[in-house]
Amino acid sequence: MNTTNDFQQFENLEEEQLPVAKHKLHDWTHFAGLYAAEHVAATEFVIGATFVALGAKTMDILLGLLIGNVLAVLSWTFITSPIAVDTRLSLYTYLNKIAGDSMTKLYNWANVIIFSVISAAMVTVSATAVRFAFDIPAQLNWYPTNLWFILIVFVVGIVVVSIAMYGFNAVSEFSGICAPWLFVMFTSGAMVLLPALSLDVLDKTSPSGWNDFIILGNQSIWTGIDSNGEPGIGLVEVIGFAWAANTITHFGLIDMALLRFAKKKIYGLATSTGMMFGHYVAWIAAGIMGAGAAVILGKSIVELDPGDVAYYALGWSGFVIVIVAGWTTAITNLYRAGLAAQAIFYNHSRRGTTLTVGLITIAIACFPFVFSQILPLLTYAGLLVVPVGAIVFAEHQIFPRIGFTRYWSSYRKLTFSMPAVASWALGLVFGFGLNALLIMSFFYLFIPTWIFTILVYTVLASRYGAKRKYPVEAKEEELRKDSIERFQEQQATNEPIISKDKSLFSKGLKIIAITVLVITLILACNVMFGSATESGYVENREIFYRYAFISTLIYFITAYWALQRGKPKKEEH
Repeated sequence: MNTTNDFQQFENLEEEQLPVAKHKLHDWTHFAGLYAAEHVAATEFVIGATFVALGAKTMDILLGLLIGNVLAVLSWTFITSPIAVDTRLSLYTYLNKIAGDSMTKLYNWANVIIFSVISAAMVTVSATAVRFAFDIPAQLNWYPTNLWFILIVFVVGIVVVSIAMYGFNAVSEFSGICAPWLFVMFTSGAMVLLPALSLDVLDKTSPSGWNDFIILGNQSIWTGIDSNGEPGIGLVEVIGFAWAANTITHFGLIDMALLRFAKKKIYGLATSTGMMFGHYVAWIAAGIMGAGAAVILGKSIVELDPGDVAYYALGWSGFVIVIVAGWTTAITNLYRAGLAAQAIFYNHSRRGTTLTVGLITIAIACFPFVFSQILPLLTYAGLLVVPVGAIVFAEHQIFPRIGFTRYWSSYRKLTFSMPAVASWALGLVFGFGLNALLIMSFFYLFIPTWIFTILVYTVLASRYGAKRKYPVEAKEEELRKDSIERFQEQQATNEPIISKDKSLFSKGLKIIAITVLVITLILACNVMFGSATESGYVENREIFYRYAFISTLIYFITAYWALQRGKPKKEEH
């Protein structure tokens, strides 16, 4: 066999088009850090406050968010991770194999829209922190009411677009640095503002126990009454939203792109760092911060934006948290949107398509309704892509079990898969139809939509050739997989040896970074538990604002320095 000719077909392919090589797989710790970084974001300020405005009750929040986030983790573990690890492909590449170019282009358009809107929301959130620093009024309408706010959005947006175009690797690394700091700051913010709520409701600086906390929550945070004075959402809705918030990535299978690098399918459980810390803790903390800031300012929580909330919870560190959290999330999603656009306009560079999509994103970000409606937007975006996840799930998991042929469309060399396109369209009509008829809570629409699409796709595919056997094509597919494995094994032998920095200086930088985070938490604990009187609380809060900001500066300097020194160095064999 001529090995050189055998491998030539793979050498000109983009790495994205091939399964992930064995030598590039990661351990569970990689995914634990990755998900912690991605899911502690600026949206947590908005969503945490939204639960307050929607009138959830305290026990519904504490229990409902726990159940919903556990369900989300299980969805990644049993739906996304197995397909990702089996195929070692991203959804985009695998979808092309299952449904052809036409379906993939339609799907890429959907992704351009979804990720542009999410990125726009994050730019708006970052801009709220900057507008607060310049004393520009809060933007509470669906449209901008201040020219300076539009200018700030433009400046923040240009930074996001520039980094998405030129420096995504650096931002990915920086996101990893941000994760532990963001978690500490969300937790600290809740501890700093809880005494303000306690003074307002219980007439003392801190709750005496669990019962006091529930009373405090029911009376001043999650009251069970929405912003219109009506009875709010219940346990079922809270569970539904926590589960549905990430349907794009688990039921919609977008996170095949990340989990294809996992050594084992069970590593889907590593998403719990993002769900339990990033969502469960951060959403509760954001609710407490929003209610506390409302008490201090004497306003309703719906009149506040993330800039208000973050400043009164964290002082100047609040500006940093809103900008950084919005920045990292916006860049990630704009990069995804640029990739999807480049897949459609393949004659143009990724930088060019990212710039074009980025400018449209900035225009959308000028309208505050995008971030204020992030909760339903995320749910509807999930509903848009869930049918595609259902099609892939049916083909990969169900077809082999019922005697159908996986990749039948590819074997028939179809560029347009009628069953896939029709199933997606019918799935959308079904899902949004259920929503229009108000048959069930829109938080749960993804479940019947997913099941319906699986059934429709299975029936249609059976009529278009999925029932047939393709022994010749199946054999060619096996031989191709074998060739790819041998090609990647050959590549692995040519990989440079990687040396890591193990110097005492780098270790010292990491110790300093961890120490200042611990100091920040101690200062927050001092505010919550060491303030016997109202005047003592105000004094301790000011101490926290001052030294937490200094700690923030020290943390980012030392953590980033350690990151740069710790980058693997390539050595010659």
